[in-house]
Amino acid sequence: MTPYLILVVDDDPHIAEIIEFALKAAGFEVAVASTGEAALEAFRRREPALVVLDINLPDRDGLWVCQRLRETSQVPVLFLSARDEEVDRVMGLTIGGDDYVTKPFSPRELVARVQAILRRRPLPTAAVSAADASLRRGRLRMDPESFTAYWDEAPVDLTATEFHLLRTMLARPSKVFTRDELLNLVYQDTIVSDRTIDSHILHIRKKFGAKGGKEIIQTQHGVGYKIGGGE
Repeated sequence: MTPYLILVVDDDPHIAEIIEFALKAAGFEVAVASTGEAALEAFRRREPALVVLDINLPDRDGLWVCQRLRETSQVPVLFLSARDEEVDRVMGLTIGGDDYVTKPFSPRELVARVQAILRRRPLPTAAVSAADASLRRGRLRMDPESFTAYWDEAPVDLTATEFHLLRTMLARPSKVFTRDELLNLVYQDTIVSDRTIDSHILHIRKKFGAKGGKEIIQTQHGVGYKIGGGE
């Protein structure tokens, strides 16, 4: 099996080298860029499976780079930054990031988070059961084989984390999920703030709202979230 290609974007050559070494030791192929423009060029040459993206870059910051990537791709993005303010984490996740790691960081933890994100990518066709080949609820449809969500048969672009989150809820439409349950199901062995779930749900609602699906996820006050009626 061809190893996943990870694009590492960081202007500090020492940090980039540490990340590259850790990822290669875990079996990944790695490409490195040190500026925002170089990152976009590297992405155009060969689309990676995931981007590790520093926010503080010398030309364009990582938030801008992520926004440009989201214009054409739903490639998973893991933000890496020395800034640990909650507003920065929420901003990164709101514009389409899948996870956020602050410096200084453990290379082992970073690799674990990369692996966790990639586990949320679509399974090979042969691994998808017939019963799960297409999940539906009203005008909402999710196709795990093509990793595509639809509202009234119009495709809705979701990140890997957003797709997995929505699919988790759609698979159990009568259940109200707490934030902790969603964190455990979606992020498994990585530790993130419960505000992360709120950010992803806000993003999902905006994407479906633009297609007319305004009640795609409902809030059960004091409990958590559940899938909407799909109408």
